[in-house]
Amino acid sequence: MTPAGQQTRVEGRLADGRPVRLRISGDRISSIEETEPTPDQPTILPGLVDLQVNGFAGADVNADDVSVATVVELTRSLCRRGVTSYCPTIITASQEKILSTLDVIAAARASDPLVAEVVVGVHVEGPYLADADGPRGAHDRRHVRDPDPRELTQWLDVAPGLVRLVTLAPERPGATRYVRAATEAGIVVGLGHTAATPEQVRAAVHAGARLSTHLGNGSHAVLPRHPNHLWAQLAAEALTASFIADGHHLPADTFTAMVRAKGVERSVLVSDSAALAGCPPGEYHTPVGGSVTVDADGRLSLTGTELLAGSGRSLFDCVRWALRQTSFGLAEVWSMASTVPSRLLGSPDRGVVAVGARADLVLVRGPDGPPPQAEPRLLATIVGGVAVHAGNSASAECGKGHRMTTDAAVDQGRPPG
Repeated sequence: MTPAGQQTRVEGRLADGRPVRLRISGDRISSIEETEPTPDQPTILPGLVDLQVNGFAGADVNADDVSVATVVELTRSLCRRGVTSYCPTIITASQEKILSTLDVIAAARASDPLVAEVVVGVHVEGPYLADADGPRGAHDRRHVRDPDPRELTQWLDVAPGLVRLVTLAPERPGATRYVRAATEAGIVVGLGHTAATPEQVRAAVHAGARLSTHLGNGSHAVLPRHPNHLWAQLAAEALTASFIADGHHLPADTFTAMVRAKGVERSVLVSDSAALAGCPPGEYHTPVGGSVTVDADGRLSLTGTELLAGSGRSLFDCVRWALRQTSFGLAEVWSMASTVPSRLLGSPDRGVVAVGARADLVLVRGPDGPPPQAEPRLLATIVGGVAVHAGNSASAECGKGHRMTTDAAVDQGRPPG
């Protein structure tokens, strides 16, 4: 995205506190030099990587009228919140609807340079989920069905290389065969929205499943003390686990215990954000779940029930919640929201600040001091060496010839760089 030969210089401190100067050539970090600390330095962090985004700020991936413009708008909204890579998430629907949405996302990547950089793949959550109330969540029971590798082949035909993650319930007939087929195609298989037995969890892991999707949610409210599918997934060393750290999907103590069980290196933060994220309180009608109520605290629920209907928070908000409510430090929390999901997708050049890595970065102010820490404030988002969002107080020094792309330019749809 940055013109060849153009260099950018960014100064600040890393998550471990070291003051550094980054030099960026093209879309890569070309050098990292330690410098002397200066007052009021921003913190330089890898861009956020969100593996589960249903929508945000009114843009809905699963709307019947989803369009290229929807995906472009969603991408720009997320960049303004520190996300530099994400997976639009298609939920349970008819095969025709899934194929149509995949086609739209592929067209958006082909037509918009920023979308091509930031949309790293698609997460298909369903339609192979448990059909019981509770585990099914807000997914439409009419379209829940058994795993079918022929459907997967059609997905790959309409959008080659685009499907990177599929979530299914391992108890569905044919799940093991499907996990093997998806894994052989290079797709990460997640287990979620499930009422599986531990034996069924272990069979899916043996077949190649690598992720527990939003562990602790998409489940019956009451489970046997032991054994149950939560313990089985926590115990499986081959499974990384994603968590919705929005303050509604998991209590802080549950989140903390689960992350400690998996280890930070096998834990991922996701937003699971819905199109109603950021909307004022009230009752809305959406393609996901029908009638959805937005509470004053941002909680999204199926109207008249306690069932959650996605998250009303961005991934940056989830990071801030985890810093505020748990004892995990900035480096640990940020790794779960950037480095670990990048590694899971097989993209080691994203989610890290290192020589040769993509220059996908965010600059933040704070947090400072031990937990509970002050919440970080986003200053700038850099994608491929170009600032696609910069607040008035952004503290980055750019070399001669580097053009900062402001919010106004991004909103008007002009590609950065």
